[in-house]
Amino acid sequence: QVQLVESGGGLVQAGGSLRLSCAASGSIVSDNAMGWYRQAPGRQRELVATMSAGGTTNYADSAKGRFTISRDNAKNTVFLQMNSLKPEDTAVYYCHIRLVPGGRRFEDFWGQGTQVTVSS
Repeated sequence: QVQLVESGGGLVQAGGSLRLSCAASGSIVSDNAMGWYRQAPGRQRELVATMSAGGTTNYADSAKGRFTISRDNAKNTVFLQMNSLKPEDTAVYYCHIRLVPGGRRFEDFWGQGTQVTVSS
């Protein structure tokens, strides 16, 4: 029903920046939230940042002040600008969308992930 494709990951030095992008395709309803999660080796997947179609944002404490999530609703695309990167930000970053069809249960979809590596 829905496909998510991430891009923009890579290798950067501590203090550097990366901008992740994720484009959603398929049956996208207007009531939705898109965001980013990450999973480092040996750790659980954790929320980084989310943004609803209406503009409501949610950030992990570790991301506040350094990362910025944004959306282009017309293109069903979400971005994550990551500044002042730290080695502890190293993880696979996954794009996520939650759809809330009118009168139906919400549905979650995930991208394939993009690797972010921050060297010290």
